[in-house]
Amino acid sequence: MEKKLPEDLANLSELNEQSLLELLTARFKQNHIYTYIGDILVAVNPFKYLSIYEREVSEQYKCHEKRSLPPHIFAVADRAYQSLLGRLATGPKNQCIVISGESGAGKTESTKLLLRHIMELCKANSQLEQQILQVNPLLEAFGNAQTVMNDNSSRFGKYVQLRFHNSSVKGAKISEYLLEKSRVVNQDDGEQNFHIFYFMLAGISTEDKEMYGLLDPKLYRYLNGRFGQENVVQNWRLKYSEVCNAMDMVGFEEQEKVDMMTILAGILSLGNIMFETTDNDLLKVSETSRGWLKATAGQFGVQEEDLLKSLTCTMSMTRGEAIQRLHNQQQAEDARDSIAKVAYGRVFGWIVSKINKQLAHKVDDDVELSEIGILDIFGFENFAVNRFEQLCINLANEQLQYFFNHHIFLMEQDEYKQEGITWETIAFKDNKPILDLFLTKPIGIMSLLDEQSAFPQATDKDFVDKLNSKFKTAPNFEVVRSHTPLFTIVHYAGKVQYNAGGFLEKNRDTIPANIRELFINSVTPLLSVLFAATISRTGTLMPRKAKLVSDDNFNSTRKQSVGAQFKHSLAVLMEKMFVANPHFVRCIKPNRSKQPDDLDSNLVMDQLRYNGLLETIRIRRDGFSWRPTFREFAERYKILLVKPDLPLDKESCIAILNSTGLSGWKCGLSRLFFKFWHQEELARLLDRMGQAAVVIQKNYRARICRKRYLVLIAEIRRQRQAQREKEEREEQERRRKLMEEQEEERRRLEVEQENMRPASPPVPLPRKMKPQPRPRSVLNGITKPPHLIPVPRPRSKLVEATPFDNELNENVHLDASLVLQPIDEKRIKEKHLKKTNTIRWFKETQVRKLARDGSFPCWFHGMISRRQAEDLLTDKPLGCFLVRVGQSREGFTLTYRGGDRCRHYMVEVQTNGKYVILGEDRAHSSLTDLVHYHAQVGIKPFMELLTVPCGQVSEHEPDYEELRGFSSAHAEDSSDAEDLGSTKIHFQMQKLFIPPQQNSNLEPRKPPVMKRISDRRRRIDIGEMDHKDTDDHETRPFPRLYPSIRLAMREIQQTQQQSQEHIHVVSGKPLASWKRTDA
Repeated sequence: MEKKLPEDLANLSELNEQSLLELLTARFKQNHIYTYIGDILVAVNPFKYLSIYEREVSEQYKCHEKRSLPPHIFAVADRAYQSLLGRLATGPKNQCIVISGESGAGKTESTKLLLRHIMELCKANSQLEQQILQVNPLLEAFGNAQTVMNDNSSRFGKYVQLRFHNSSVKGAKISEYLLEKSRVVNQDDGEQNFHIFYFMLAGISTEDKEMYGLLDPKLYRYLNGRFGQENVVQNWRLKYSEVCNAMDMVGFEEQEKVDMMTILAGILSLGNIMFETTDNDLLKVSETSRGWLKATAGQFGVQEEDLLKSLTCTMSMTRGEAIQRLHNQQQAEDARDSIAKVAYGRVFGWIVSKINKQLAHKVDDDVELSEIGILDIFGFENFAVNRFEQLCINLANEQLQYFFNHHIFLMEQDEYKQEGITWETIAFKDNKPILDLFLTKPIGIMSLLDEQSAFPQATDKDFVDKLNSKFKTAPNFEVVRSHTPLFTIVHYAGKVQYNAGGFLEKNRDTIPANIRELFINSVTPLLSVLFAATISRTGTLMPRKAKLVSDDNFNSTRKQSVGAQFKHSLAVLMEKMFVANPHFVRCIKPNRSKQPDDLDSNLVMDQLRYNGLLETIRIRRDGFSWRPTFREFAERYKILLVKPDLPLDKESCIAILNSTGLSGWKCGLSRLFFKFWHQEELARLLDRMGQAAVVIQKNYRARICRKRYLVLIAEIRRQRQAQREKEEREEQERRRKLMEEQEEERRRLEVEQENMRPASPPVPLPRKMKPQPRPRSVLNGITKPPHLIPVPRPRSKLVEATPFDNELNENVHLDASLVLQPIDEKRIKEKHLKKTNTIRWFKETQVRKLARDGSFPCWFHGMISRRQAEDLLTDKPLGCFLVRVGQSREGFTLTYRGGDRCRHYMVEVQTNGKYVILGEDRAHSSLTDLVHYHAQVGIKPFMELLTVPCGQVSEHEPDYEELRGFSSAHAEDSSDAEDLGSTKIHFQMQKLFIPPQQNSNLEPRKPPVMKRISDRRRRIDIGEMDHKDTDDHETRPFPRLYPSIRLAMREIQQTQQQSQEHIHVVSGKPLASWKRTDA
């Protein structure tokens, strides 16, 4: 049996480095990777799968008490969410969760778990939650890469802002920081390019590779001629399908996806363009690179000559005169790499901008939204060679460490002194001098970097000499005597030596104006938008409508350096975080070999020291983390005293606390001081009062409802008695009239009999009157049953009728307000209008997608009601289903025959035309694909499989009355003739751009004519659902200059075949000709 270990380090009786390390080690060996320090969570990366993240565990951490469950990342998410809603000790306030740790400590995974649990907590009837969750795999693919320290290292920082109204999420925004664009063109040994290149090359089909112009991955110089093993490639294929699904879920259009993949292929092709000098010292593209140049031009949608000209020379305007300067070989290669970096950076920025647009909140501006922010930023890095990116990354970590110190140590201990609280100051390692070294104006490192970047002739060596002269006496700066430009900074996490080579160029991050003009005029719409976009002060891409330009206005959109943008974005981030209530997660990396069940004591101890966890434990154990003012506390907890009109002053606060029995708190001059666990105790007391209030309200409402019920029953009984008396009077009157008629009839018969007696010879007598019909005899003992008030029939045949449906019972509660309701004309009109709009939407946007060969699938039943759908499935087997059009919204509903009831799943049609079942995490290109997919994969949360389609009922006409007859063959044929005439030239042009293995006879398809599919006429076997819809494949988008790309690929393949006899490839090693020499 495992020994029970302390879960909160703030409760340790013996506190020193050794005891702290031993406790964390023991918990790690028991797979307890989470530990509390008061309200701070320490997380040790296990480097393996653990079962503590299953759905059942997530359910346990919803509105839980901290001490009732072990420490968990879900508990942090729950505490932030409950604090946002004001359910804990503090009132409603914006929250932020700060995740810190070095690279490989598990920050990205922690972010995904936090997002997942928060979306579970605020789950509503919306697809927005799933869209937010799909952002992570998309950004990981484009922003993460393998490094020597981490297989999934974030090469950018992000701050996720979740916007809430009441308890539901209404939108989200992503802020990205400092993408490491240099990785596109250069990776150190043991590292890789961004994930998306490998996912794309592994997951794209052979036909799509030909369409995009992609060849063997080992041919690409930007990938260092390396690719993965078969098992790794298989995993990349799965990742690529996840990325494509994420883009569909978020709302990317098909043409946007094609353009984006074409640009990525162009970046890879661009890296293979090599230059050589001629006998006249002029620069030209090498013969083996001519095909790559053609491919790049086709993929970027520009002319080959224009692209070559932008690589080999620079155009500038001097006094209205154009001056052309030729590049040498190094300058041409730098221009090539610069284009690749800028293009990829702008693609990434556009993805973030597109996500923000799709996830933006859709509420009125006057509605106030609350917010939870989650910061996942690159961890502290110290490589063998540290460059400009590492300098910015470590600066960001210094800023986060200062934020942590400010909240945990500085602000707290200053308040103790101001409020007169007896306190022994806890010393901590303050890193503000290091921040001043970087950010002070005008002589900080970043300011000097901008100053040197402004001089065109300045070199990296000049920059380092400037640093040495300014900071040679600074305690956190060390001068390095070397021929290469090196300098050392003593960070809070240790010394880091930086190689300043390339600092100035990376900080400028400029490309020539003629290159920007070239891409703005590209025939690829996305590339044109990317280079026409402006850059904000924080480095955010702001797309705008592209237009053809011929003048140089590049400098007006790119005035700030990368360092200045990064400084400003950090300042904005800190401003957001300082006004929010922070929650801290400190991630620990157990070993550098990324192996499970292995903890390196020295490595962990170093992280504990530079994170200041020992000092953090002391201040959480002895200090007061929650410090509300008297007014804030009294407003929040005056209900505990159960006194009206309580003054919001010090005496009231003390009276409230004395009534709770809490101990360990202190009272200052203007505020109260509480331990971290006091919040939960007070929240528990509030919850108890809330439960008591619910009981009081329940009984009061029950009493009121009982009174109303008795009055209603008495009124119903009075009405019944009056009805019975009225019926009795009517019955007596009817009987009296009947008896009078019978008596009159008897007398008439007697007179007739008397007259029939012969007194004289028979003489014809005149007819007196028309004979009356003989009344029916009525038995006196039978009475007419009283008139019954009609009751609604059951909702469907699946719902069993109760004994009271057709019988009035005096013991049954009847709501008289529901009887004889007045007709709401306005509501009926609105309902009819919604129905009409839905039919129009279906006719204009969905008929062609849904119908095949002029007919609808048998499982499609048009616009029928919920009750009609349930009636159709009454006698059907388990798993039977049908799809119907929503009656009041633009979408579909899938009705499923479950074991105990029918379930109705809403199917949303997204802005990009994809179909998603509400709550599912997968988008589909058509309803047929959706049905086919869920015939194999169950629908969440019950994992129900679609087995048998529900066919039509009518034998002669289609069942979908509302949709019948709005489409006819004659009308469609006439419209086809018009369309064919207006688009004749379009289809002739389109034949030139036919992707591979597609029908060359490209003619406009005739819209389908609606026909009924009766399951009696045409039995649809469930196996037919395997048939894929080929319409999407025939009409899918493709690159604008596909013919040029295809010709270039053939030329490259011919060149490779011709040079194959001269290239000797060693098995399992990359091509020597593609090894980088400038790393």
